[in-house]
Amino acid sequence: QVQLVESGGGLVQPGGSLRLSCLASGSIFSFYTMGWYRQAPGKQRELVATITSDGSTNYTNSVKGRFTISRDNAKKTVYLQMNSLKPEDTAVYYCNNPAVVRRTGGSWGQGTQVVVSS
Repeated sequence: QVQLVESGGGLVQPGGSLRLSCLASGSIFSFYTMGWYRQAPGKQRELVATITSDGSTNYTNSVKGRFTISRDNAKKTVYLQMNSLKPEDTAVYYCNNPAVVRRTGGSWGQGTQVVVSS
């Protein structure tokens, strides 16, 4: 079973930037599509960005042009570069394999908290 460890969150002012990291265990990480999710207080968890094994990316509309997902297969790590942050980006951010999440609900890490506030 893949284990996921997210890091890089924190408190940032509106307009600021953060870079999140997700370290995944498992020897076949490079074959997986990976995604970043977020869950704001009182809201459902949403998928904000995905990256396929060959590097193709997709984003939810609210983060397009501001967030960039990338991966380093040698390091088994997925990144989320977040620029021009807004208060509505405040949430706990998680990474996971979207196919596994759809099929089984997924096994989640502890997430990393992002707070955008002045």
